[in-house]
Amino acid sequence: MNDQELLRYSRQILLQHVDIDGQLRLKNSRALIVGLGGLGSPVALYLAAAGVGELHLADFDTVDLTNLQRQIIHDTDSVGLSKVDSAIRRLNAINPEIQLVAHRRALDEDSLAAAVAAVDVVLDCSDNFSTREAVNAACVAAGKPLVSGAAIRLEGQLSVFDPRRAESPCYHCLYGHGSEAELTCSEAGVIGPLVGLVGSLQALEALKLLAVFGEPLVGRLLLIDALTTRFRELRVKRDPGCSVCGSQHG
Repeated sequence: MNDQELLRYSRQILLQHVDIDGQLRLKNSRALIVGLGGLGSPVALYLAAAGVGELHLADFDTVDLTNLQRQIIHDTDSVGLSKVDSAIRRLNAINPEIQLVAHRRALDEDSLAAAVAAVDVVLDCSDNFSTREAVNAACVAAGKPLVSGAAIRLEGQLSVFDPRRAESPCYHCLYGHGSEAELTCSEAGVIGPLVGLVGSLQALEALKLLAVFGEPLVGRLLLIDALTTRFRELRVKRDPGCSVCGSQHG
């Protein structure tokens, strides 16, 4: 690392859990962020600021005025722009030391598999069940850890699925073929700081995985009730009969 990098990341390097070795791991790491909305915004901002060397940004959507209440990586001047291009502009301004890889089109099965294979960790910041299922299947197939977050109305969820660990469940173990009736924020609404909270925690879990410190949220589901500011944690076990990660598919 050069002197500018040592200064930029000095407060992080001071942590004994990170230190120079951890910062170098971050510099040499690659992360895929699927979705640059309410969750993906803080994820991208914090991973870029922390010095993750290469961020792969995937979103086929454009910035809309209704996004700005919670999607803090975008601004009023970004309305009408590709979310990927809007994010790149902001991230380059925050940290020109990192590399940014753009995925401006919807990822199909092949392109998603290639995108997942090219990185060290995947952060699912999407807002629909079918995308989450596809991302999970690609991560299981490639053996890549997945940091999954969700938020709607005043409720949030977070977990880490790591196929490198024999005891880790996958997203499908937890949710099967669907949870409650699928709604988006445009249909049900969401409070901005809640997605900021979930996304920030996703970024934290990714940094722990990449810099190798702490205890990732594997086998645990964090539930957030923003209305009462209460947090609950549920244990989640791997389903040996899971159609995605079960023993017959491993």
